[in-house]
Amino acid sequence: MWLIVGLGNPGPTYERSPHNMGFRVIDELSRRHRIDSFREKTGGMFASGNINGTRHLLLKPMQYMNLSGHAVQRTAAFHKVEPSSIVVVHDEIDFGFGRVKIKPDGGHGGHNGLRSIIQQLAANDFARVRVGVGRPDDARVRVGVGRPDDDHAPDVVDFLLSDFPVSMEREVEDLTHRAADAVEVILRDGVRSAMNQLNENN
Repeated sequence: MWLIVGLGNPGPTYERSPHNMGFRVIDELSRRHRIDSFREKTGGMFASGNINGTRHLLLKPMQYMNLSGHAVQRTAAFHKVEPSSIVVVHDEIDFGFGRVKIKPDGGHGGHNGLRSIIQQLAANDFARVRVGVGRPDDARVRVGVGRPDDDHAPDVVDFLLSDFPVSMEREVEDLTHRAADAVEVILRDGVRSAMNQLNENN
C-alpha cells in the first residue's frame, strides 16, 4: 500500500495555479479509479481505494503548502505507512513546463511543501513525481531588498500562485495526465523501475 500525496494550497483562489499541480494529479487519479470518498481527516482531504487491484491512499494536505508535512505525518502514522512507501507529487519550477521526472529521495530544493514533509517525517526517503511548471521570463527570486536592476523582474511567488493562462488549459491537462501516469507506473513497478522507464524520455 502506498500513500500518494499531492501538494497544493486549499481554496478556489489557487485551484488553477502552477503550485497546485499536485492537487490536480490527485484529482485525476481519483477520477480514473473512481475513488470519490474524500473526507477531511488529519489536516487534509483523504480517500482510499483500489488502483490496479491494490488499495492505496490519496491525500491533499489542506493546511497550506508550508504546513503540508503535518497532514502527511499524521496520515502515514495512522495507517502505518513508512516514508519509503510515500509518493509526493509537486510542482517543479526548475524544470521547463511539461517535463515530468521521478526522484527516489533527496532534499527539498527550496520547495516549502517538501521542506515541511521532511521536517515532520524526520526522513527524506520518499519518492517524488516532479511536475515541471517552468518559470516566468527572466524571473529572479529577490532576497531582502531588491537591487534597482531587478525591481521589475517577474515575481516567482506571484507566478506560482496565479492561474495558468486559459490558453494553456489543454497543455496543463496533458501534463496532469502524464504525471498521473507516472504515479501509476510507480505503484505497479516500483520507484527504480519507474525511473528507468520514464526519466530518460523526460
